Amino acid sequence: MMINTIYLRRANKLIVSEGKRVDRLPEVYLVTAMKNVESLGYTFSHRLMHALRTLSKEQFAAFYGQLEADIRLLLGAHVQYQPMYPGFPEQVMEESDAQLYLNAVYHYLTLDLPGYERTSRPAFQNGGELKVIDLGSKEDFYGMVRQLMQAKTSISDTDREDIVAAVEFAEPDELDAILPDVIPFKENVGFVVECLLKQDKADVNRIGRYFKTATDVLRLAVALSDGDISLAEATRFRKLKRSERRLLLGLLEQCHPIVEDMLRYKERWIRLGEILHPSEYKHRYVRCAEAFDILRNNKPITTYNASVELAFQSRQIWNAIDLLMQRPGEFARRLDHLLRSTEYSEYVALAFGEVASQVSTPVLLQVKNHFARRMERQELRIFFPKGNVAKAFAVPDALPDIDETVCQEIVRICKESLIQRFAELPPLGRVYVDDRLKNYHVPFSQRSASKSLHTIVRGSRIPMGEGDTIRFFCWWNEGIVDGRPTGRVDIDLSAVMYDQSWQYVEHVSYTNLRSSHYQAVHSGDIVSAPQGACEFIDLHIPSIVNFGGRYLVATLHSFTNQPYCNLPECFTGWMMRKKPRSGEIFEPATVANKMDVTADTQIAIPVIMDLVKREVIWTDLALTRNLHHYNHVEGNQKGMVLMGKAMTAWRKPDLYDLFSLHGEARGESVETRDQADAIFSLEEGVTPFDIEQIMAEYLV
Repeated sequence: MMINTIYLRRANKLIVSEGKRVDRLPEVYLVTAMKNVESLGYTFSHRLMHALRTLSKEQFAAFYGQLEADIRLLLGAHVQYQPMYPGFPEQVMEESDAQLYLNAVYHYLTLDLPGYERTSRPAFQNGGELKVIDLGSKEDFYGMVRQLMQAKTSISDTDREDIVAAVEFAEPDELDAILPDVIPFKENVGFVVECLLKQDKADVNRIGRYFKTATDVLRLAVALSDGDISLAEATRFRKLKRSERRLLLGLLEQCHPIVEDMLRYKERWIRLGEILHPSEYKHRYVRCAEAFDILRNNKPITTYNASVELAFQSRQIWNAIDLLMQRPGEFARRLDHLLRSTEYSEYVALAFGEVASQVSTPVLLQVKNHFARRMERQELRIFFPKGNVAKAFAVPDALPDIDETVCQEIVRICKESLIQRFAELPPLGRVYVDDRLKNYHVPFSQRSASKSLHTIVRGSRIPMGEGDTIRFFCWWNEGIVDGRPTGRVDIDLSAVMYDQSWQYVEHVSYTNLRSSHYQAVHSGDIVSAPQGACEFIDLHIPSIVNFGGRYLVATLHSFTNQPYCNLPECFTGWMMRKKPRSGEIFEPATVANKMDVTADTQIAIPVIMDLVKREVIWTDLALTRNLHHYNHVEGNQKGMVLMGKAMTAWRKPDLYDLFSLHGEARGESVETRDQADAIFSLEEGVTPFDIEQIMAEYLV
């Protein structure tokens, strides 16, 4: 059951253990199930229908019960929605200001909702294209998980949870179908091996091949202590069993060199050494004992990083070039700094060209994109520090200029290196690459990505879809988390409108339930959720654009200041509605996307809307609250504007460029998909939502 839950969410596929019955499942069972999931926006493929007809009634009932529950959870339709005003949006638009005020005061004093009765609503009139659920297989599912492990970039908490479930589900003789020969991204090494150890499925000969550096071993120790394997935060190591200590020391002993790598995290290694007791095994793990002795007693050692820093500080550029050529990845990351530090930029480019082929694909793509846009002056530069919370920092773009000819040369070097690398992969034949992929970013880091109905890379721009009204929604509840009561929880859904210059236009929130300028309305402020609570906002796009609005920032504020990670459940999303007054307030079939909000923060910015271009900019950001104000829209305007400007101007490597490079290296470009052997688009072939496949197969 758990495997199908994951398979459905990730690939819209299901595994069905087909029966061998002579008497097939009655058609009425299948049709009834299909009509029910159709109301949720889904349907079955012909292959899936055929497989389901081989099940017994009991088997089918169990299958369908789990499927419906999974779909409802994906869409946010597994809970009851009872807004303050059950006749939303008309009820809020038609009620007097005085009555809206009195209703709010009554709720704040009593925590009861106003006594409005539920009224009948017109039949749902939206419609839309159904998502097709296809028949999958265990082999295909394992291949999908294997691709996750092979990712060249960080993966999300959701990805890790799925890997844990797959490893637990797999029989011992099936592990080879999941575990790759190489796990390129080092954070994933510690996590995957820790997962195998916890489930007693770790073969020492199998896992030993994954550990190449001391930091790989440190990440495993951190994972065993449930710490942050990105190493952005320090970990309190738990007491390790003797077998675990021997395993870690044995893995560390096989790495080379180890001292310099250990010095990168010196204090953590000293703390870990207190747990490992390497002196007990000094005759067995000689190199480990020597390394810990150097760290503990501060014995002098010249490190690579110290030599590089000294070369930069003393402006010994030729020494810096020689050192950086020894580590091409570090050369690529410091390339801009090096070019700004010397007048001999053409020699720096020549040196980089000699080692570019040894730089990883993700880094080469980012270097190529950086120097292609280096001459384009932006107001802000945006950074995402390593860690599990999607906090961003924006700073003024004050980088000194670099000669444009050198920038173009760096771009050429990166492109040629990538094409040569991709040309070694199997041919693709005739290749079609959809122009719309220019709006979708390459998945470099998913570490802090939230679980969502459709996983999208931060900064990507998605078409809004049909309909002139956006309906945002959020749902949360309070209760017990890790044995502690949350207390009263008040989450506020807000939407702030700005013009094309990011000047404030108006906002809709609990402080302003309806706009006086355009069609925008809030469903009412609920401040307690013992049984769960919800809020909605409707925004009519043409009326906002006609009034001069362009950007819309959707936000969630934890007014009672609990971090979202400390809530039993909290999620948000949006729907596109053609007829917002028809059907139920929450119609699952219209949900465009739904995101779980679980970050260790009190403000979330899930999306920014460009209403003129009718695009959704996927932000999935956490914002630090202004401690001098209540946690609401008015008190956090500066940070929201800063993030809005940065995210709308942010330009990272896109999927169109990546797939076009593969096409140039491995095939022949064609203009229409019916001519193509390999298709890269939004709807078919490899799509932006096939993130694990992109990370494993196209970022090689």
